[in-house]
Amino acid sequence: SEKNRRTYPTVKINNYVGQARVEVQLVTHTDPPRVHAHSLVGRHCIESGTCVLDVGPNDLTASFSNLGILHVTKKGVVDVLTRRLREERRRQTGGHCHLTDAEEASIQKEVKELSKSMDLNIVRLKFTAYLQDSNGGFTRALKPVVSNPIYDSKSPNASNLKISRMDKTCGSVLGGDEIFLLCDKVQKDDIEIRFYEEDDEGGWEAFGDFSPTDVHKQYAIVFKTPPYHSTEIQRSVTVFLQLRRKKAGDSSDPKQFTYIPQVQDKEEVLRKKQKPLPHYESWRGGGRGGGAGGFGGGASGGGGAATLNNRVSQSARQTAAALLQYCRTGDTRALLAIQTHLCSVQDTNGDTPLHLSIIHLQTGVTQQLIHTLLSSRQQRILNTTNHLQQTPLHLAVITRQPKVVEALLRAGADPTLPDKDGRSPLHLAALAGDSSLLRLLLSHMGERHSHLVNTPDYHGLQPLHLAVRRDGERCLRLLIEGGAKINAPEQKSGNTALHLAVRENLFKLKADTNACTFGGNTPLHLAASLGSPTLCSMLIAAGESCRQSQPPCSAHTLTCLVLLRRAEGSGLNEDTLAQLVEVLSVSDVPWIKLAEKLGMMTLTHLYQDSPTPCHHLLQHYKVTCSHTRSRGLANLLN
Repeated sequence: SEKNRRTYPTVKINNYVGQARVEVQLVTHTDPPRVHAHSLVGRHCIESGTCVLDVGPNDLTASFSNLGILHVTKKGVVDVLTRRLREERRRQTGGHCHLTDAEEASIQKEVKELSKSMDLNIVRLKFTAYLQDSNGGFTRALKPVVSNPIYDSKSPNASNLKISRMDKTCGSVLGGDEIFLLCDKVQKDDIEIRFYEEDDEGGWEAFGDFSPTDVHKQYAIVFKTPPYHSTEIQRSVTVFLQLRRKKAGDSSDPKQFTYIPQVQDKEEVLRKKQKPLPHYESWRGGGRGGGAGGFGGGASGGGGAATLNNRVSQSARQTAAALLQYCRTGDTRALLAIQTHLCSVQDTNGDTPLHLSIIHLQTGVTQQLIHTLLSSRQQRILNTTNHLQQTPLHLAVITRQPKVVEALLRAGADPTLPDKDGRSPLHLAALAGDSSLLRLLLSHMGERHSHLVNTPDYHGLQPLHLAVRRDGERCLRLLIEGGAKINAPEQKSGNTALHLAVRENLFKLKADTNACTFGGNTPLHLAASLGSPTLCSMLIAAGESCRQSQPPCSAHTLTCLVLLRRAEGSGLNEDTLAQLVEVLSVSDVPWIKLAEKLGMMTLTHLYQDSPTPCHHLLQHYKVTCSHTRSRGLANLLN
C-alpha cells in the first residue's frame, strides 16, 4: 500500500473459465512452508483460521480485504498445531473421522518439531485455488503460491533501526565512556553499535562495547565507546555512529559523535616532576681533585661570579629606569615590558595574569597586558587555557566585557577553541542571550570561522539551540543572519530550534513546522500532546500540516493525540468515541489489534461479523470501565 492508495492480498487464476474457490492460510517463512499456529480473521474467514472466497465464472480475481492475524501465544502453539495437522491429514485421506495410532504419533512428532522451530513473529500467506470436479465439488487443487514474509509490527526484526536519543554525544579519545542510547525495538543478540569515519584512505570503524544483558527491554542499550584510532589528536574530531544488525547488515541513519582530546597530565604531576632545577654558576671551579685543584679553579669561579653580578646589575638598572618612567608618565607598560617572561606564569587554577585581570574586571590592566604581549611577540599566551579549558576570550564573554572581547579578537585570539563542554565563545554568548557580544563575535568571524554558527558543543547543541533556551529572540535573528541553519537538529534527540521553542512556549521566527524528531514527531504533535490550543493555533497558522496522513515511524497522528488527551481529561463521551472510531478507520487499524490493546480478546467472536467492530469494542469499554480507567485509554492505545 502507498500513502493514498490501499492494496490487499490478491491472486488471479489464469487460463481458466468457470467457478473456482481460493483458500488462503498462514504458513511459516521456512522453505518448504509449513502450517502456522496463527489464524486469519476477517470477512471470509472460518473457524479453522483460513479464509475462503469463491470466484468466477468471468472474474477470477480473488482479493482479501480487511484481513487480520490472531496471534497465538507460545502456550497455545502445541494445541493449535495438533488440531491443524489433524484437519490437514483428514482432508488428505478423504475426510475419515479417525486417525490410526501411527498417524497420531507422526502428528505429535511433527508438532514437537514445528513448535521448536516456528517463528511467531513471521508468517506468509499461502494461496491455493480449487477448481470444480465433475460432481461440482472444489477438489482439483492448483499449485499453491506463497507471499513474501510478513513481520509482526512488534517484532524486533520487522522495524527499521532507529536511534531515538542519546544521553551523550561526545567522549574521550581513549574510549570507555558509558552512554545510554534509546532506540526502536532491537534483538539483543543481533545488534551492534558501529563507530566509523570515512575518508580517502579507506576510513576507520570500531564497535561499542556491550553484552546482550546491556540491552534493556529491546529499547535501550548501555554501551562503552571504543577508543579513536589516534589518541594524539589536538582538537576534537567528529565521527558517526549507527545501529547495525549483525545478520542482515542493515543499519540506522548515522548520528554524530565527537571525540575530545585527552587531557594530558591533568593533575600536573609530570610537569612538576620535569620542572628544571635553578642553574647555579660554579663558585669554586670545576676541579674534582684535592684541595689544590679546588683552589686552582678560583680564577674561573671568580669570572662566573662577575658575570652574574653584571647581569644582576643590568636587571636592576632596567627596573629602576622603568620605575622612573612609570613615575613620570603613569604608564605601567614600561614596568610590564621588563617582566614579559612572567606573563605566561599560571596559578593553581591554570590562570595566567591575563585570565586574572579579566576575571577581576580590570579592563585597563587587560589592555596593557595585551599590548605588552603583542610588542614582545608572545601572542600564543592569548590562547592559553586554564584547567577548565577556558581561554581569556571565553572569560571575557562570560564576564560580559565587550571592549575586552574586541581587543582580544583584534590581537589575534582564536575564537574556535572549545572549553571543557565543547563551547566556543560564540556558544557562550548565545547561552547568555547577550546580543551585543554575539554581534561583535559574528562580525569578526569571517569565512574562515563561519562554521562556528553550526558547530555543536559536546552536548550536541548548536548556538541556535542555546539561544532558544535563553528566549533570546535578538540572538536568534543574529545567528540566522550569520548563517545558522534554523532547521538543524540537536544531536541527542533530534529536536530542532522550533521543537525547543514549543517546549519553552516561544514561537516567532520562521522555521520548518513539519520537521520531525528522531522519534518522528513534529512540533504540532508535541503541542497537541501538551494540550496547548494556543501553540497548536500558532503552528497551524505558520503552515504546519494537520492532515491525517500516517506520521513517520511510530509517531501519533495529530487527531489521535488530541482525542486521547480529551479522553484523559473528560472521559470517553459519545463525541470523542465517534471521532476515535473515525480515526481508527482512516488509519486502517485492525480491530483485532484494538481488542488486544483493550484486553477484550474474549469478545472477538461477538463482533467479527459486525461492520463496525471498533465502535462496538470502544462502546463496550466505555460501559464496562469506570471513569478512572477510561483516563488510562491513552496509555492503552499508545
